[in-house]
Amino acid sequence: MKNRLFSLSCAFFAILLTHAAPLSLPVSITSPDGRLKVTVNASETVTWQITYDGQQVLLPSAIGIEWSQGKDTNDLGLAGKCKPGEHNGSFQNRFYKKETVSDSYRYLLLYTNRHFTIEIRAYNDGAAYRLLTNNKRFTVKKELAEFAFPGDPKAFIPYVNDLRGGERYSFSFESYYDEQPLSQMFSDSLAITPFAVCLDGGLKAVVMDCGVENYPGMMLLKNGKTLKADFAPYPLEQDVLGFGGLNYTPTKRADFIAKIEKPCALPWRAVVVTKRDADLLNCDMAQRLAPECRLKDTSWIRPGKVAWDWWNNTNITGVPFRSGMNTDTYLYYIDFAAKNHLEYIIIDEGWSGRESLVEQLNPEIDIPRIVSHGQEKGVGVILWSSWRNMVGNNPDATVADLEPVMKHYADMGVKGFKVDFFDRDDQPVIRSSYRIAEAAARHHLLVDYHGLKPSGVQRAFPNVVNFEGVKGMENSKWEPRNDKGPVHDQPRYDVSIPYLRMLCGPLDYTPGAMVNAMRSQFFGNNDHPMSQGTRAHQVAMYVTFEAPLQMLADSPSKYIKEQETTDFIAQIPTTFDETVALDGALGEYTAIARRKGSVWYVACMTNWTPRDLQLPLTFLGSGNYEAAVFADGVNAEKEATDYTLTRQAVTASATLPVHLAAGGGWAAIIRSK
Repeated sequence: MKNRLFSLSCAFFAILLTHAAPLSLPVSITSPDGRLKVTVNASETVTWQITYDGQQVLLPSAIGIEWSQGKDTNDLGLAGKCKPGEHNGSFQNRFYKKETVSDSYRYLLLYTNRHFTIEIRAYNDGAAYRLLTNNKRFTVKKELAEFAFPGDPKAFIPYVNDLRGGERYSFSFESYYDEQPLSQMFSDSLAITPFAVCLDGGLKAVVMDCGVENYPGMMLLKNGKTLKADFAPYPLEQDVLGFGGLNYTPTKRADFIAKIEKPCALPWRAVVVTKRDADLLNCDMAQRLAPECRLKDTSWIRPGKVAWDWWNNTNITGVPFRSGMNTDTYLYYIDFAAKNHLEYIIIDEGWSGRESLVEQLNPEIDIPRIVSHGQEKGVGVILWSSWRNMVGNNPDATVADLEPVMKHYADMGVKGFKVDFFDRDDQPVIRSSYRIAEAAARHHLLVDYHGLKPSGVQRAFPNVVNFEGVKGMENSKWEPRNDKGPVHDQPRYDVSIPYLRMLCGPLDYTPGAMVNAMRSQFFGNNDHPMSQGTRAHQVAMYVTFEAPLQMLADSPSKYIKEQETTDFIAQIPTTFDETVALDGALGEYTAIARRKGSVWYVACMTNWTPRDLQLPLTFLGSGNYEAAVFADGVNAEKEATDYTLTRQAVTASATLPVHLAAGGGWAAIIRSK
């Protein structure tokens, strides 16, 4: 069922208002199961607060906006009437971790005298609000969104760092987590979302923004004991700066954050709440609050796995040609993909110049010939592009401006673009991400966004099949080390992001390393990279990490030498019909099961702590099953590539013992016998 209750038309707002009651504050709503409660109050400002099973989650936190029309500056206004209600429904998404998404909540609409409506929803697993307005042609000077938590809880904080061009709001959205009490959060540093707070009694609260369209993304700043939203100001001037001249970096920003041209809904401000960490592995908040799908026909969208060139430095062996950025190399990648039932290859940076996608092309790479060979083999070709190249040196390129390039390559037979180095989420960049997706969809092209975290565009345009915005495998290429080993604890990060970064959408982590190392053995190597943790840890990522377009990051030559591992990975789909969160703890371990058709795919991962788990198989239906189990070998903590592949009979009444080595993993494919 599609929820069309909150149409943005002025007429519909008027109808709602006639059925609203005079406001008597404070006013509260509860979640459908009655455990979560949202209370709204207003004096000089509107505030909201959240409790869960009577425990305080969010203290009274301010909601507001400062906006201007011409010389007049206005605030949110005073709440005058309210309307409560309830919605019970669901919707379908075949490009997700489950085909049917439940969408049930209670809501409250508060109407203000400034033509704004505050919509607040209470779900069983969290709460959210957004501002809706029928005002036309105004600028948002500031938006006030505060998140105040009781006590001094520990937080998982993804700080903004690695600024592109030295500009405060230009960033790749890739952050490790600093784990520290909120009181010790750096007051001069921005943080991105999702942002987790660990409350008393094991309760977790995760702050995030959802449904971001034609508006900047939300960052967070420490403001005393409170988190306060911060937004990139609107760029007035920009230049080619940043990483390798690939970025458009603002050199001058306005004193406002967004230009609004018509009645609209601003993005959602959400707090996900759970007493069981594992439930975060199966949370649908971002999907529920994203714009509805805008494509009438999605039958052409084909998720799948990709043979990738960049991470492995095109290091292939045993061939009669010199490997690199050339036609022979990509013909070979296509042959490898076809033999191993992979749907795509990517030709990464180097096939085109930095000024145009149709001129200054690399003469060593014959794109039409490569695409034609892929068509013969049933393998699609995806091309890399910087955002700057994609928009044709026009940061405000329209859908019509983007279509000629899309049509040119779609007519050639190319299947999509990996668009890289956005490295901003101010209003023009978010608007551009929607325009690129729409232009691509018109020509049946997939899109993989890098330098950007998911915003909701992936539900509106499901041809957007992945995002980066994650400290993925590429970071192992240049990971520094000290006398204790690698500086960054990648296995701990690997069992943190499924609870946090993955909440907002899929992640292009690019797993699949065939050279694996324990902490004492690992070192960064750009040309011959390796991974931290075991081989089974890498394999488990293909079930654990959501990615409708999923990479095989290592060299075809290594996969051929490790054919048993390759065959196991190749069987794992990239979208699923059902997901069950089995067990887990943020930063410690994960255990998850996913179903595609009648086959179940189960995986566990741990940090550097070895552990033993008991996995119940109650999610299986009746009957007898066989599990193919890929597990850490007995010597994995000495030689991280050590693994076992065994088969065993199981039923729904069985409990599978799982041993995870340090930095280890475990995966099973379970089929009915």
